[in-house]
Amino acid sequence: MKIEEFDFDLPEELIAQTPLKDRASSRLLVVNPFSKEIEHHQFPRIVEELSQGDCLVLNDTRVMPARLFGIKEDTGAHIEVLLLKQMEENTWETLVKPAKRVKIGTTISFGEGLLKATCTEILDHGGRVFEFSYDGIFYEVLDKLGEMPLPPYIHEKLEDKERYQTVYAKEIGSAAAPTAGLHFTEEILNTLRGKGVEIVFITLHVGLGTFRPVSSETIEEHEMHSEFYIISEAAAETINRVKAQGGKIIAVGTTSTRTLETVANKYNGEIKAEQGWTSIFIYPGYEFKCIDGLITNFHLPKSTLVMLVSALAGKETILHAYQEAIRERYRFFSFGDAMFIRPNR
Repeated sequence: MKIEEFDFDLPEELIAQTPLKDRASSRLLVVNPFSKEIEHHQFPRIVEELSQGDCLVLNDTRVMPARLFGIKEDTGAHIEVLLLKQMEENTWETLVKPAKRVKIGTTISFGEGLLKATCTEILDHGGRVFEFSYDGIFYEVLDKLGEMPLPPYIHEKLEDKERYQTVYAKEIGSAAAPTAGLHFTEEILNTLRGKGVEIVFITLHVGLGTFRPVSSETIEEHEMHSEFYIISEAAAETINRVKAQGGKIIAVGTTSTRTLETVANKYNGEIKAEQGWTSIFIYPGYEFKCIDGLITNFHLPKSTLVMLVSALAGKETILHAYQEAIRERYRFFSFGDAMFIRPNR
C-alpha cells in the first residue's frame, strides 16, 4: 500500500498554534464508519456518545519539560538537548543541535551548573547518549530548567505548561503529549462516571517518533519507533469485564489504542496486566482485537496516525471526514479539534 494514498492538502492556517482557553470548547466531528455519516458537535457531546457500561481508556502519561538549552564547557558553544528515552537511572538517549559539536566526552552545563551532561555514546541515527549529574531529584531539576518539547509545526510560545498536559497526567516520561486527552476536563470525566461509564487509565510514554515522517514509499517498509507502556491489574480487569458484559471499549488517542492492541494481540483479545515496549504499526487491513471506538485529533498527512484511524474507520471514510473538517475550518493537530469514531451499537 502506497504512502501517497494517505496524503491530503491542508491549509497552513488550520494548524492550531495555541490551545483554546477552555479545554472543552473544542469541536467534535463524529464519524459513523458503518453508515458513513458525519456529524458536527462541540466536545461535551462526547458524554451523550458514550453509554452506561462502556469503558473509556485514557493514557495518564505526563510530558517532561524535555528540551534543555546549555553551554559546552570547553568552548562556551550553545547546545540544545532533547531528552528522548531514559536508558538507566542517570543515562538518557537524546537528540542534540548542533550535533557536530558534541563528541564522546563532551560535557554540557545547564542552569549555571545545576545540571551537567557528558556524552558517552553516538548512536547510528545521530542521537547522543548522555550521563547526567546533579544534586537532588532529577525531575525537579528538569522542571526548573527544561522547556516543553512542542511539535515542530507549532511556532507560538506556550504560555502555560499545563495546557500541554492532560488534566489526569500522572506518570512522567513522555516527550510529547497524548493530545486526544487534552479536550477532557474533570467535569466531563465526572459526568461520564455518574452516567455509569468506566474510566480506566493506562500508560504509554510517547516518543518524538510520533512526529517522524514516513520516508518509505510503501507502508509495509516503514519501521515504527518503540514506546514503553504499563497496564495495571485494575485496568486489565475492568476492560475485560466490560467486554465480557457487552460494553464498548473507547480508546482516547492513538497511544491508548496501540497499547491495548499490542497486549490484546499477545493474549487472543484479552488484556493482561504487564509492562513492556511496543512498536506496533496499525494500518488498513488490521483487525482490532480490543477497541470499539476512538477519540482522536486530526493528524498530519501521510502519517502513521492517519493510517491507524483509517484502519478503524476505513481509508475513504477518514479522508472524506478530513475533507469535511477542512471545509468546516476545524483546527488540526496537537492543539486542534477532536474526532470521534463511533462504535457499532
